[in-house]
Amino acid sequence: MRLDRVWVIYRADSQPAQREARHCARELRALGSEVTTAMSGARANPFPGLLATQEQLPDLAVVLGGDGTVLGAARHLAVHDIPLLSINVGGHLGFLSHDRRVLRGDVIWRRLQEDQFAMERRMMLQAMVDRRSAEDRAASPLSLQQPDLEDDEEHHWALNDFYLRAYRDEVSPTCTLELEIDGEVVDQLRGDGLILSTPTGSTGYALAAGGPILHPGIDAIVVAPICPMSLSSRTVVVPPRARLVIWPLGSGDHRVKLWKDGVGCTVLEPGECCVVQQARHHAQMVLLNQGPSYYRTLATKLHWAGSLTAAQPSQN
Repeated sequence: MRLDRVWVIYRADSQPAQREARHCARELRALGSEVTTAMSGARANPFPGLLATQEQLPDLAVVLGGDGTVLGAARHLAVHDIPLLSINVGGHLGFLSHDRRVLRGDVIWRRLQEDQFAMERRMMLQAMVDRRSAEDRAASPLSLQQPDLEDDEEHHWALNDFYLRAYRDEVSPTCTLELEIDGEVVDQLRGDGLILSTPTGSTGYALAAGGPILHPGIDAIVVAPICPMSLSSRTVVVPPRARLVIWPLGSGDHRVKLWKDGVGCTVLEPGECCVVQQARHHAQMVLLNQGPSYYRTLATKLHWAGSLTAAQPSQN
């Protein structure tokens, strides 16, 4: 891998991440790299500015923080096929990142230059909001063509998930959503909302809602109701090329908010809809371990303890 240009993105509210960012920048500049550093967080989005002002895209983006920092970088950089090397500095679970200890010494940069790493492609989702009237929608169906860039508030990317929940929780936490899959109405879900998750996001909010864990090597979409008020509303897994349309139902005060990777996007009124489908691009994740084990990550992050009956773990 060439390291001529590197962006170092660090978590905005983390002093350890800021210190590691300075350390990485010094080491990379010593190797001759052109380095740009920027902080990323809930109130700091560096990516539109970087993409607008930098003359050339980087060969690599080093992301220092937790999973939220990684998700933010993926939403903006994956469409440009920029590889992400994510390192857990100041984060919590760190499902998507390497342990901080990989930064000790400068071996990490030599390994990258000598191509001693693996590249993993992670499926992403795109949501498109359709606010047209029923007459306009009938005259001109929503185009399935996906834009090359996220250039307006009606198009959004997600590496983990999209979910829709009632906007006015102080009135009622429930909402009613009509789910359409590939042109067929499947269900009218009444409850706290609906999650549409990638395999990457299956260990996040979708798992908390009772959804399955999907290996990231599988391309599929998890559709998981949040606290449904009917036992017939169940989690389903649909093919990656499925086209899902979600309609908020009810009167004008039953608005629904769309979220991407835990970040608020926009509000939908009854009569408007949200179309979710697989994004055309994938997130490119750099793995320093050329033989990574997803199951070892699950066991570590979810604290799987092995057999519930054995006093000692198996020698296997």
